[in-house]
Amino acid sequence: MYNTYLTILIPALIDFVITIIGIRFLIYYLYISGVVAEDRNKQKPLRLPSSGGLAVAFGVVVGILVYIFGGTFVFKPILNISSLLAICLSIILIALVGFLDDINVKEKRVQSTDIKDIRQGLKQWQKPLLTFLGALPLMAVNAGVSTVILPFIGTVQFGFFYPLIILPLAIIFVANSFNLLGGFDGLQPGMAIIATGGLFIYSMMFGTYIGTFLSGILLMALLAFMPFNWYQARVIPGDSFTYAVGATLVAIMVMGDAEAFGLIIFIPWIIEFLLHARRRFKVSDLGIRQKDGTFKAPYGSRIYSLTHLVMNSARLGEKEIALRLMLVEALFVLLAIGIKLMGLL
Repeated sequence: MYNTYLTILIPALIDFVITIIGIRFLIYYLYISGVVAEDRNKQKPLRLPSSGGLAVAFGVVVGILVYIFGGTFVFKPILNISSLLAICLSIILIALVGFLDDINVKEKRVQSTDIKDIRQGLKQWQKPLLTFLGALPLMAVNAGVSTVILPFIGTVQFGFFYPLIILPLAIIFVANSFNLLGGFDGLQPGMAIIATGGLFIYSMMFGTYIGTFLSGILLMALLAFMPFNWYQARVIPGDSFTYAVGATLVAIMVMGDAEAFGLIIFIPWIIEFLLHARRRFKVSDLGIRQKDGTFKAPYGSRIYSLTHLVMNSARLGEKEIALRLMLVEALFVLLAIGIKLMGLL
């Protein structure tokens, strides 16, 4: 009982506190350092500190290190220490890549996707190449198992292709796809909370201890961050958030033997990837703000993002758009749990 509960609860609580302290510091530090992005959804565009995801990445890493510290000096660890250190290094490397993207800020607006923005970021071809760095530590320790149960297909044995090919491709795809869906206060952390909460429930019911531990750690960091990004946001998550959270989600799926479950709950981001690909990823998720505070889809009836689909469904404000997409993710989590309970997963 000690190893099952306290070794999750104590690191998670410390992680929660560290994330709050980190984001309070970063809000001031990033702003005065010029690491900002424009919030274009308000009546007048606001410049807010960006790259708040650094606090989430730092909190998650600290939470994992607390467990490692306890496993070294206090109790006999259940989890493999080298795997946990590899996950920490993976999160740090990919958060650094996201931070490099966030700090490319211009004094004047430049063309970015279909809009002019002060944040230029990395080039499209650089993002998947650099996010590959986040896969290297997990590849080095041969993370996960090569046998995967796929919905409606059954057990598939991937062998050495799993750590050397499938794992890095998963991290590159998840990190970059997770980065595509955003632009509204609370949307990215909100959907991440629901996806991570789903993985936590799955791990508790059907998965492994490491899946429960990692999803619990990430969930607490996200809950700590959410109030600072909810309407009206005081900080923008930035690519350091999306890349780090994406890499951590992959680690949970891989280490927690939850790849098939993770594939289902990630369907909204897969759809978003396909929609963006229709316009070669030169797409803005943002809408055209109306006088009453609602948003109109920027491309009319043409849908290049799930946000466009939601905006075309009704006259909605920023909070309502975020809540509807969070509901969509919740439905996919329930679908995945239902499929598992029916024995199809």
